[in-house]
Amino acid sequence: MSQPAKKSAIELRDQSLKRRRRWATVSVIFTLTLVCFSYYFYQVFFTANIETKGKPTYVVVHRDDDWQAALRAIDASGVVVDKLSLHFVAKLMRYPDHVKPGRYELKEGYTNRQLINVLKAGLQSPLKLTFTNVRLRRELADKLASQIDAQPRQIDSLLSSPAYTRSLGFDTTTVLSMFIPNTYELYWNTSAENLMKRMKKEYEKFWTPARDAQREKLNLTRAEVSTLASIVEAEQQQHASERPRIAGVYLNRLRRGMKLQADPTVVYANRDFTIKRVLNVHLAKDSPYNTYKYAGLPPGPINLPSIASIDAVLQPESNNYLYFCAKEDFSGYHAFATNETGHLLNARRYQAALNRAGIR
Repeated sequence: MSQPAKKSAIELRDQSLKRRRRWATVSVIFTLTLVCFSYYFYQVFFTANIETKGKPTYVVVHRDDDWQAALRAIDASGVVVDKLSLHFVAKLMRYPDHVKPGRYELKEGYTNRQLINVLKAGLQSPLKLTFTNVRLRRELADKLASQIDAQPRQIDSLLSSPAYTRSLGFDTTTVLSMFIPNTYELYWNTSAENLMKRMKKEYEKFWTPARDAQREKLNLTRAEVSTLASIVEAEQQQHASERPRIAGVYLNRLRRGMKLQADPTVVYANRDFTIKRVLNVHLAKDSPYNTYKYAGLPPGPINLPSIASIDAVLQPESNNYLYFCAKEDFSGYHAFATNETGHLLNARRYQAALNRAGIR
């Protein structure tokens, strides 16, 4: 049996060179692949992927949202540069297991990693809660619910509950005075009940010892101050500087046991806020809010008075006026009188101006 021919030294050298070339090629390909993947991972994790162009941008993740719904909301904001990479990083960082509801700011320059960390940790951006131009309880419930994670019916249910409002120190008619119009910072996922607790806390902060001392001099409760302030505000919405004078007039009437005869309370009693001119048919409305029929203050505020109006009641102008009506020049100011004769003259001038303007 013949022996296989031995390979020459040249053939062995060639084979060795081929093997080294193959390994070199594989090594280069592997290195390039590794570099490419490393660069891609670096890009998707550490390169800015949020461009807001200076516009504050927020997204809300609702209580029942899963991670895909949350990312769809973020995609819809229009500030994500590469949506695919965001979804890829979210999966790698296990965001599907850590979805937290809330309101989050999509900040300029956020990387995917930074954004997902914020979402996973539930690091919300607080919102600024405001409420103005409110007259009715349901209006307040709607305005509050539109800004936080609560339904109008949840808020309205608390405000209309005798037991609950009593626990806060109010009744269902005076509880609106707990809401001092201002700007409050809180989180979107604040519940209806926690919102009530926050408003009660802010109410107590607002009523400082100095304000309480002022109202005690007037022999008024906090709720009565707010109720009178709501009338003052409704009477003078354009020129806040005139409110202390109007407050002085009403306080003079209260001290004398005179009916307030405030037109805004008649409008409120009729629940028709389109009324531009109070007529006899409106005055006939039988309601505790009709201060032409009933003496003293109405049961509760007819709006949410501003801080300026509350302070106008607490620091009223000292005067002898008992009457006032709008000036006939429609400037928004009022003509004041110390007696009924002077008031009737002012009123006739104003009524004539209304007739000329065709206001019925």
